Amino acid sequence: METVTTTTAPANAWPNYTFDAALEASDRVNWRVEDLIGGNKRLDFSKSFLPESLARVEPLDFLSPASRLTLNQIRGHDYLYIFGLVEEFILPFVLDHARPLLRGNDARVRAFLNFASEEAKHIDLFKRFRSDFLVSFGSDCEVIGPPEAIAQAILSKHPLAVALVILHIEWMTQRHYLDSVAENNTLDPQFKSLLKHHWMEESQHAKLDTLMVRAISEASSEKERAAAIEGYLEIGGMLDGGLMQQVQFDIESLKRATGQTFTREESDRILEVQRQATRWTFLGSGMSHKNFLATAELIQPGARAKLEEVSVLFS
Repeated sequence: METVTTTTAPANAWPNYTFDAALEASDRVNWRVEDLIGGNKRLDFSKSFLPESLARVEPLDFLSPASRLTLNQIRGHDYLYIFGLVEEFILPFVLDHARPLLRGNDARVRAFLNFASEEAKHIDLFKRFRSDFLVSFGSDCEVIGPPEAIAQAILSKHPLAVALVILHIEWMTQRHYLDSVAENNTLDPQFKSLLKHHWMEESQHAKLDTLMVRAISEASSEKERAAAIEGYLEIGGMLDGGLMQQVQFDIESLKRATGQTFTREESDRILEVQRQATRWTFLGSGMSHKNFLATAELIQPGARAKLEEVSVLFS
């Protein structure tokens, strides 16, 4: 890493998050995977899994209500699978960041170790969800991967770019739950419970990752900080390619689950609508989050305007 020779954003410009507060909150909301899934805690396939603001199945009015519900559930399956996939690179990244701090015995070390432990727990939860889903759904749903290959490609980028991608994901999680899940009483209660408990811990991760972004940014040169914004967008482009492949897989999953075939025009319409829905879900909603934009601007003046312009493409 280059020697820092330029000034960074003043300390009072950053959010007033603390390791002590994040650690206390994490300890308070801690939950076990075994308490959330398995046994009599089953998915209800008569209900939607994702809110319509994310699934966007209703514009596909040539599909029957039952087929639109099935597509919503396929998208819900993708949603938690992809969270598990991205947490496969978040976990080693957080551990690598925490490793140099281990000689200390303070809230900072404990908070980052909790962060990593919770990400490992989420990976386990979402793998169990996928297993439960496929048993009850009745047909296969192909997914992108393998997660290890995607993680390797992302972790090859500059640490500040990777930390920004993680921050994007954390604030995206907050936005989804608070804006369209928390007060939505039409969703399957079991699926909603998984989203709620994931959000409970991710709400602290967003703050911890902001602290991590700040630390990496302050150890970076002006050139590295500018390159990190570009690196973040490059990783976004990489993820977009995978997400568009997932949309193709979803159309095939819908055909298998319903036994339907579609005309060329119908397939093109599903592809168009679901591409934009998926891009908003995983790219636009995080990139345009006000807290994410504020942090990007602290790293590189002018980044907010640039990202706002790009995020329009994913709305």
